[in-house]
Amino acid sequence: MKKLLIMCGTGVATSTVVTGKVKEWLKSKGLENEVKLYQSKVADEIGKIDDYDIVVSTTVVPDNIKDKVIMGLPLLTGIGIDGLFDEIEAKIKA
Repeated sequence: MKKLLIMCGTGVATSTVVTGKVKEWLKSKGLENEVKLYQSKVADEIGKIDDYDIVVSTTVVPDNIKDKVIMGLPLLTGIGIDGLFDEIEAKIKA
């Protein structure tokens, strides 16, 4: 089972919205049993980023972890959602 972390600046507002959308998408794709979702704030996860298979963030992340993070802003703006979900799906199936 893959571990997917969704994080934002405080671990409360935007990560909650994104988590809901990701849950709906996982269910629609039949992937809900292949992923365990986690939700947190960036500051709490910087040193533990390698504990997760997939990381989605709705806020800016430090340069040292940028290459490990998928920017989740499309799930807030509605622009580029398909590409974001394609990237998540590829990581789930990898």
